[in-house]
Amino acid sequence: MALFKKRTAGKPGEWYYCLIHGKVEEGPECPAKDRFGPYASREEAQHAMDIARERNEEWDTDPRWHDATAGEREEDRDA
Repeated sequence: MALFKKRTAGKPGEWYYCLIHGKVEEGPECPAKDRFGPYASREEAQHAMDIARERNEEWDTDPRWHDATAGEREEDRDA
Protein backbone atom coordinates (compact mmCIF):
# COMPACT_ATOMS: atom_id res chain seq x y z
CA MET A 1 0.00 0.00 0.00
CA ALA A 2 1.41 3.37 -1.03
CA LEU A 3 2.01 5.84 1.73
CA PHE A 4 1.34 8.82 -0.52
CA LYS A 5 -0.93 8.69 -3.51
CA LYS A 6 0.04 10.64 -6.59
CA ARG A 7 -2.70 13.05 -7.50
CA THR A 8 -3.25 12.45 -11.19
CA ALA A 9 -5.93 15.05 -11.84
CA GLY A 10 -6.12 18.59 -10.64
CA LYS A 11 -9.07 20.29 -9.10
CA PRO A 12 -11.19 22.36 -11.45
CA GLY A 13 -10.27 25.99 -11.02
CA GLU A 14 -6.65 25.35 -10.03
CA TRP A 15 -4.32 26.81 -12.62
CA TYR A 16 -0.57 26.32 -12.89
CA TYR A 17 2.21 27.56 -15.13
CA CYS A 18 4.64 24.86 -16.25
CA LEU A 19 8.20 26.17 -16.42
CA ILE A 20 9.39 23.29 -18.62
CA HIS A 21 6.68 23.49 -21.27
CA GLY A 22 5.94 27.22 -20.92
CA LYS A 23 2.21 26.61 -20.81
CA VAL A 24 -0.77 27.02 -18.51
CA GLU A 25 -2.30 23.84 -17.07
CA GLU A 26 -5.57 23.28 -15.29
CA GLY A 27 -4.65 21.09 -12.38
CA PRO A 28 -1.13 19.84 -11.74
CA GLU A 29 0.01 17.98 -14.83
CA CYS A 30 3.76 18.45 -14.35
CA PRO A 31 5.82 17.86 -11.18
CA ALA A 32 5.68 20.56 -8.50
CA LYS A 33 9.36 21.38 -9.00
CA ASP A 34 8.58 22.44 -12.58
CA ARG A 35 5.59 24.70 -12.03
CA PHE A 36 4.28 27.89 -10.41
CA GLY A 37 0.86 27.97 -8.82
CA PRO A 38 -1.86 27.37 -8.04
CA TYR A 39 -3.47 30.50 -9.43
CA ALA A 40 -7.14 31.42 -9.20
CA SER A 41 -7.61 31.91 -12.95
CA ARG A 42 -6.15 30.97 -16.29
CA GLU A 43 -5.29 34.63 -16.94
CA GLU A 44 -3.35 34.92 -13.68
CA ALA A 45 -1.41 31.74 -14.50
CA GLN A 46 -0.58 33.14 -17.96
CA HIS A 47 1.18 36.03 -16.21
CA ALA A 48 3.12 33.80 -13.78
CA MET A 49 6.51 34.82 -15.18
CA ASP A 50 5.58 38.53 -15.00
CA ILE A 51 4.43 38.08 -11.39
CA ALA A 52 7.69 36.29 -10.52
CA ARG A 53 9.75 38.99 -12.26
CA GLU A 54 7.90 41.74 -10.33
CA ARG A 55 8.38 39.95 -7.01
CA ASN A 56 12.08 39.42 -7.70
CA GLU A 57 12.45 43.11 -8.52
CA GLU A 58 10.72 44.04 -5.26
CA TRP A 59 13.08 41.79 -3.29
CA ASP A 60 16.14 43.02 -5.16
CA THR A 61 15.33 46.67 -4.47
CA ASP A 62 14.05 46.30 -0.89
CA PRO A 63 16.66 47.89 1.38
CA ARG A 64 15.57 45.73 4.32
CA TRP A 65 17.08 42.65 2.66
CA HIS A 66 20.49 44.03 1.72
CA ASP A 67 23.52 43.56 3.95
CA ALA A 68 26.36 46.01 4.06
CA THR A 69 28.81 45.63 1.20
CA ALA A 70 32.35 44.51 1.95
CA GLY A 71 34.22 47.22 3.79
CA GLU A 72 31.11 49.25 4.59
CA ARG A 73 30.81 50.05 8.27
CA GLU A 74 27.54 49.81 10.20
CA GLU A 75 27.61 53.51 11.17
CA ASP A 76 27.91 54.43 7.46
CA ARG A 77 24.68 52.55 6.72
CA ASP A 78 22.74 54.37 9.44
CA ALA A 79 23.80 57.83 8.23
